[in-house]
Amino acid sequence: MPPLPSAGLSLVEVLVTVVVLAFGLLGIAALQAKVQVGSIEAYQRAQAVVLVDDMRARILGNPAHAADYVTETPLGKSDTQPADCTTVAVGTARDQCEWSQELKGAAEQSGAGTATGAMIDARGCVEQLQAPDPAAGVCKPGIYRVSVAWQGLHPTRAPGLACGANQYGADDANRRAIAVQLAIGLPSCI
Repeated sequence: MPPLPSAGLSLVEVLVTVVVLAFGLLGIAALQAKVQVGSIEAYQRAQAVVLVDDMRARILGNPAHAADYVTETPLGKSDTQPADCTTVAVGTARDQCEWSQELKGAAEQSGAGTATGAMIDARGCVEQLQAPDPAAGVCKPGIYRVSVAWQGLHPTRAPGLACGANQYGADDANRRAIAVQLAIGLPSCI
């Protein structure tokens, strides 16, 4: 039996190799896109942790006026805080103004002067969970929750925190939120 001609066999092998290589490169590109989204989500979460801790420290630094930090509406995106906080009196109002600017990303500016730091559409809330009660025999500390919410890049399960609820889409699946609770003790309480 004579050997079969191999004309065109190398061309088929090269074509199969190119197809396999193309699928491999598409897989790598998809993985790179997922890694980029994960990196941005991690950066935003890290920024939120810094901002929550900043307000926590501000409240702990001014414990006599802790209740004044409670927000009726979230600070940050779409609030009415002035752009220049130096015009606001020092104290609770200035702390809220500066925190609002931080939530808006004022610490980092693009070349056009637009705030680009912080998270996407960040909002911050301070809630009073328990009012302080210095009555004799009761001595309950004030308990507060500081929360930060922001826009995530892909839908997940909506967080259970109220801060920023219904501000990030119909089902809130793109909202991310973190919070910390703090207790303001009553040192004069017996």
